[in-house]
Amino acid sequence: MKDDLQQDNGFEAEGPHTLLPIDEHIEEVPGPDGKKVRHRGIYLLPNLFTTAALFSGFYAIVSAMNGNFSHAAIAIFVAMVLDGLDGRVARLTNTQSAFGAEYDSLSDMVAFGVAPALVAFTWALDGMGKVGWIFAFIYVAGAALRLARFNTHIGSADKRYFTGLASPSAAGLVAGMVWSLSDFGIEGQDIAWLVGILTALGGLLMVSNVRYYSFKDLDMRGRVPFFVILLVVLIFAVISTDPSRILWLIFIAYSVSGPVQALWRWRGKRRRADEIEPAE
Repeated sequence: MKDDLQQDNGFEAEGPHTLLPIDEHIEEVPGPDGKKVRHRGIYLLPNLFTTAALFSGFYAIVSAMNGNFSHAAIAIFVAMVLDGLDGRVARLTNTQSAFGAEYDSLSDMVAFGVAPALVAFTWALDGMGKVGWIFAFIYVAGAALRLARFNTHIGSADKRYFTGLASPSAAGLVAGMVWSLSDFGIEGQDIAWLVGILTALGGLLMVSNVRYYSFKDLDMRGRVPFFVILLVVLIFAVISTDPSRILWLIFIAYSVSGPVQALWRWRGKRRRADEIEPAE
């Protein structure tokens, strides 16, 4: 009687997790023998970093709504650090999963897509009316398309290069602008057109075919000369002297590096083509 009641309630067949108001995540992954293996639950450690990055993006939006633009920009930079850690932690601890990859992409959309656009809009573009939100939407749409393209090219693209400006770098370009210029005491409404053009440009660079060096081929585990660690200390010391403006300059330089290298390669191809053509 008791066994029949348990089976009728689905408790014994499915387990006590069915009583929860939400479904338990089940993921199928290839096993050692090539067959699919079902795993219940998610890995905690890498998803904690992803959740922290998501919270930083949400905090940036709330801070911008309250007029704390420096705090909003700093939160976006914190999200960049956390976003860089979650993938590395997952690889080091062998806790990669399809759930983690999708969760990371959604977190990036909030922290590096929606948050920078809303911070820039609240700081400078609100007074421009429809033109202002069009500038902001170009950035948001660019981030969404960039992330979708990146997800579909995983495993097939050259890991040494990004196709289009990565969304964290575009977020650094926009957030660094808000952080550094607001520290100077500049009101966003006074330079609204400049902010709008730079924000939209960040969105267009994300969906462009311009290649950017990804730094993924750097060996972080190998031995390096002693002076390298001294160089790293020096870089941190220089950034700490004026973090808002130095970080913004770094992201400006990185954003410009892609088009400059593309132009350099194009000129090299034209020069070689001219040399191959027979003289008339």
